[in-house]
Amino acid sequence: MAKIAICGYGIVGSGVAEVIAENADSIARNAAEDVSVKYILDKRDFPGDPFENMIVHDFSVIENDPEVTVLVETMGGIGAAYDFTKRALLAGKSVVTSNKELVATKGHELIAIAKKNNLNYLFEASVGGGIPIIRPITQCLAANKLDEVYGILNGTTNYILTEMIQSNASFEDALHQAQTNGYAEADPSADIEGIDAARKICILSDLCFGKHVNPADIKAQGITGVTTADVEYAKRLNCKIKLLGRALRTGHETATAYVAPHLVSNSSLLSNVDGVMNGIVVHGNALGDTMFYGAGAGKRPTASAVVADVIDAVKHVKARKYLDWDDAPDGYFTDSSYVSSRWYIRANTSLQQIGWAFGKVSFVTYTGAAGDEYAFATEPYDENTILKLTSGMNIRSMFRILD
Repeated sequence: MAKIAICGYGIVGSGVAEVIAENADSIARNAAEDVSVKYILDKRDFPGDPFENMIVHDFSVIENDPEVTVLVETMGGIGAAYDFTKRALLAGKSVVTSNKELVATKGHELIAIAKKNNLNYLFEASVGGGIPIIRPITQCLAANKLDEVYGILNGTTNYILTEMIQSNASFEDALHQAQTNGYAEADPSADIEGIDAARKICILSDLCFGKHVNPADIKAQGITGVTTADVEYAKRLNCKIKLLGRALRTGHETATAYVAPHLVSNSSLLSNVDGVMNGIVVHGNALGDTMFYGAGAGKRPTASAVVADVIDAVKHVKARKYLDWDDAPDGYFTDSSYVSSRWYIRANTSLQQIGWAFGKVSFVTYTGAAGDEYAFATEPYDENTILKLTSGMNIRSMFRILD
């Protein structure tokens, strides 16, 4: 009998307890032994809860119990989650987490501790919620040199943009709807400013390219500047606006990553990833493009990914599952401003100034468009160049076009 402990009895933590109880037979078959929850750590009490007898408030109870072989960390944040994870690994317990902030920031260190102690540190649920993405990258695509990974990594922002596209809602109204439906927090900053997606693309970059990226280095532009006018102009370009996290190799030993709104062609599979769903594209030199699609968040989908890691940790208790990346040499991470792409620009300026700056562009308009602005798509430029060319223009919106 493998016994586990859960740190954090919130949405995901409670989902993990439920899934383990409900699917005990299939989990035991896949793990080659029974799996049960012995402790649940939380500051709160849960009178009347089916698992109330497992609640403890002192982590040392878990830390010092040799029967507990796997810790599930679903607390979020870096403070206590980092402390408990490190202590669990040093106490000889494997750790499974859904905590993207912790993995992106401290994952390299925690993996090294796990490796030194012949333990597992697994984090499938930290990217893409219930979408299997980390195992495919590290196992199924292991024969490939991975050159690029990008996608819709945040369900909240994708829901907001979908409402703006399909219902002609303003950003403010779509955000309110997301909060009403429980898809956005009262403080949605981490989602709408691109911070959540930046942590996820950081982890994907680490895994795909094998070098550590500091999440603080990743430029993140959120969706607060997207308007209904931009949505309408994008439609005329046969595109939809999506918030993408993107990481790509920029040379033999260099790479970059960033988060920003993009105009995505209607012919792309990503353009049809709507609502709270996520979609992730990985490009390998042997396979080409492959896409992973599914529920990127939510209690049950995320718990599903966490419990799959628990099964792996139990089944491979004497052998590490190899999830690892190296320290990055100086100069490895390059500025994403040098990544070239076509651009969508909406500006209050003159035709003459646009012609002087860009020469050939593709203009777009729609019924009801403001009469004092122009919207157009450019030829490919890097961001530094596009900023120089638009200097002096009154820019209303400027987003990359994904080709």
